[in-house]
Amino acid sequence: MIQAIKKKVTVLQGGRIEFSSPELKSGVQAEVIVFIPESQTIGSKLTSFIGKGKGAFSKPADVDEFLRKERDKWE
Repeated sequence: MIQAIKKKVTVLQGGRIEFSSPELKSGVQAEVIVFIPESQTIGSKLTSFIGKGKGAFSKPADVDEFLRKERDKWE
């Protein structure tokens, strides 16, 4: 039988979460799942990574220029 405890907490500095409950007994193992509301963002958005990786392009014009140069090599 699985027992569940639901509690709202505030994330502390360094991403730390403190949680205590009188139902919890010392030494018992538990699984923790953290749900963050969509209205609050965490970390970076995926679009912030565009053009950051090695060989990545930051603008469509850069892609066009690269492809043009590659095609010129074939001829």
